[in-house]
Amino acid sequence: MIKQILVFGILLLFAVPPSHAQFGKILKGLGMDQGKGLQDDTIVSGLKEALHVGSENAVSLTGRMDGYFANEAIKILMPDKLRPVEKGLRAVGYADPIDEFVLSMNRAAEKAAPFAKDIFWEAIKQMSFADARKILKDGDTAATDYFRANTTEQLTAAFQPVVKESMDSLGVTRQYNELIGRYDSIPFMKSQSFDIDHYVVGKTLDGLFYVLGEEERKIRTNPAARVTSLLKKVFGK
Repeated sequence: MIKQILVFGILLLFAVPPSHAQFGKILKGLGMDQGKGLQDDTIVSGLKEALHVGSENAVSLTGRMDGYFANEAIKILMPDKLRPVEKGLRAVGYADPIDEFVLSMNRAAEKAAPFAKDIFWEAIKQMSFADARKILKDGDTAATDYFRANTTEQLTAAFQPVVKESMDSLGVTRQYNELIGRYDSIPFMKSQSFDIDHYVVGKTLDGLFYVLGEEERKIRTNPAARVTSLLKKVFGK
């Protein structure tokens, strides 16, 4: 009985969080106060399918042309530490190279994002009942937080070689070095060393988790986002 209530509560991760009174009414309406309603395995399958749908959507949205560059919420810009470099170079006529450099960083992120899919799906398979308990008591992006906690290390390892290769092939590293060289040639200007590959990997992760959180909210609140029969069956309840 306790397990039924707990696992069903996970579903409320993707719905408007009810008050205690509403929660009791929902359970009664499902017949769960009498041991009826959806089976535990159906409920858990519904949760995992929701995570599959949300994560696949996030990867699809970010891992395509302009997935980062055209999304102002996650677009990778010049690092804050290098904003004086950007400002100084734009002031002396290097706006186009700066824009090309920014575009190339985003293209590298878009190439890396698809590698997250298998890592997310493995994390879903590894989800334990304790994980479900934590998701239940946490906030409205608890599933995204679960992914962040359990996949960041693997994603970073997977993204690093992809980003490096992409940035090398796109000439990002060369562009960066040229821009820094031009900036350093300006009288009284001196840049600081900066790991641009590390920066792009971090921003790729940030953008991916941001979009994943948005997809999670859709499944929680929008019936149209429940695109499979199992999601409709479980979340429709």
